[in-house]
Amino acid sequence: MLTVETDPGSGFCGGVIRAVSRAEEYMAAHDHLYSLGAIVHNEKELERLRSRGLRTISTLDEAPEGETVLIRAHGEPPRTYEEASSRQLKLIDCTCPVVLQLQKSIREAYARVGGAGRVIIFGRVGHAEVLGLLGQAGGDALVVEDLPMLEEAISKGYLDLSKPMEIFSQTTKSPTGYKAICDYLLSRGAHLTVHDTICAQVSGRHSHLEQFARSHDIIIFVAGESSSNGKVLFDLCRGVNPRAVRIGSAGELRREWFRDGDRVGVCGATSTPKWLLEEVAKGISAFGGESLS
Repeated sequence: MLTVETDPGSGFCGGVIRAVSRAEEYMAAHDHLYSLGAIVHNEKELERLRSRGLRTISTLDEAPEGETVLIRAHGEPPRTYEEASSRQLKLIDCTCPVVLQLQKSIREAYARVGGAGRVIIFGRVGHAEVLGLLGQAGGDALVVEDLPMLEEAISKGYLDLSKPMEIFSQTTKSPTGYKAICDYLLSRGAHLTVHDTICAQVSGRHSHLEQFARSHDIIIFVAGESSSNGKVLFDLCRGVNPRAVRIGSAGELRREWFRDGDRVGVCGATSTPKWLLEEVAKGISAFGGESLS
């Protein structure tokens, strides 16, 4: 018999909860709402919200003048607000407070170092949050995803270690990965100011999920394909439990993954809704087991 436990710490982070709640409140009184970019990186949740009237757009040009547009938790660069104002678009700004503080810190850092130094952002190139952060420095900041990218930037002269630098992390990145980047720069004698900008709620999940993954025979990790945080957290789970499997929905479950007597752990990313985790847990229980959730 299988036993199934859903991680109580998994599910939407506070910023996503706020954005989805405000979207639902608006759509309860209106037949549609435009969202600039996917409100959450989870395909199943997006399907649910689309059925309620959410229309995802890639640029503000896709929203008719005078319409209402939601700014998701990832945040946006300053030019987005300027364009919205020029087109008389009403905004529901759901930028996460943690991201807002980070944007402010990067603006201030860029004002300090300017052309004399460098602002560095540890994050995924092209990620929505990172694009918003880059905008705070007018695009004049260096984004690095990992140590090889950092080493390449130094070797090609994009980063001068003799000049003052201030480094920030995308809020949902791995604390371990960020520390490795900072330690490397410091070991090279860089004049570096390190800012602690990973969301406390997100960083707390790392140690918790590591323990959760260790305490189960098999881990079913639920996340959308486009979730950056999902990749980070799944890699963490698989690092401590080789029997970790990543899926997007209950329909992807396979009976052959499970052994009789397995203690199964179900968890997910900060962009994975609770209802989807529960749906996956029920799907596993249907193979023959009981839920501990």
